[in-house]
Amino acid sequence: MKHTPRILLAKIGLDGHDRGVKVLARSFREAGFEVIYTGLWQTCEATMYAAMQEDVDLVGVSLLSAAHMTVVPELMKHRKALGVENIPVLLGGIIPEKDQPAVRDMGVAAVFNPGSSVADIVETIKKLTAEKRATDTEHPREGYVAGDPVALARMITSIQRGRVSSDWAPPAGTATVVGITGAPGVGKSSFIGKLGEELRTRDLKVAVIAVDPTSPITGGALLGDRLRMMHGKPGADFFIRSLASADVQGGLGPQCQDVIQLLNGFGFDIILVETVGAGQSDVTIRELVDHVVLLVMPQSGDAIQFSKAGIMEIATHFVLNKCDLEGADATHAQMISALGDSRPIHRVSTVNGDGIPAVADWLAGVRTVA
Repeated sequence: MKHTPRILLAKIGLDGHDRGVKVLARSFREAGFEVIYTGLWQTCEATMYAAMQEDVDLVGVSLLSAAHMTVVPELMKHRKALGVENIPVLLGGIIPEKDQPAVRDMGVAAVFNPGSSVADIVETIKKLTAEKRATDTEHPREGYVAGDPVALARMITSIQRGRVSSDWAPPAGTATVVGITGAPGVGKSSFIGKLGEELRTRDLKVAVIAVDPTSPITGGALLGDRLRMMHGKPGADFFIRSLASADVQGGLGPQCQDVIQLLNGFGFDIILVETVGAGQSDVTIRELVDHVVLLVMPQSGDAIQFSKAGIMEIATHFVLNKCDLEGADATHAQMISALGDSRPIHRVSTVNGDGIPAVADWLAGVRTVA
């Protein structure tokens, strides 16, 4: 099966801007890669934790703060501790030539300075990805059964690449599976990040499947949902996996059902499945989950819009997000007028944290009843 290179890009430390790495992220997407960008001010631990969960082919670190001699050893320490030393690390930014042999000795596979061409970086990524693929022969099934999160991440990759035999199935789980859907820009990823944090305070193990669209032109994808979910110290009880939609319609990605079953069998309590930015007819999510949460935002429609068939029909719960914005009261009233009181409408502001505990209480209650 075709193996689309997956690369995680990170800005570690106190760099004040990420304009350059965003340009690279778009260039890599145009080259047909799946690109996971984790945003500014990441730690070495969080970066390698993300690389482990995403089972990427390569980690690219952008450093402009002259901290490479401090960051690289710390990064490699966490790479070893997590058991993902097979993932190559590229380093980009202001790296003096005299220091480059030292960082290579620490384990960095390649170093690129600001004058490096995108074409050269792309070719290096392709080469390192091919080399990593050639050594990825370990079957992770035993580790998965033993509860190893590295094996879980690799099992997801194996499922996606058709490497798991059809006569094997993960154990049955007891997870509550919740679809999170809504239009582009409504705040799904930020909401999930805050909700995941709140659920973890209730001793619930949470997994997230975050789907982003694949380019119909290049086949690449910019998987940016994770950057809005990475808060605080990473841990085994909050697992995030980014998926590209490929040629799947309806807001999901390939093997989404199989990935849900893997996460369920691994012992997660809550599995949140985030669709791509959805339209009125993107309703496939209802076939895979126990509940569908539809996010809307102030001034996103009127009573007629909220009464239409399609995505409004499949929601079991609504979240009126961004309630810190003007028009929230009017939109709430229009939703009640159109929908009645048969389905809950949660008022939420992810910026202020308002309303998140109430949604977490509902999900915790569902778990208790089950």
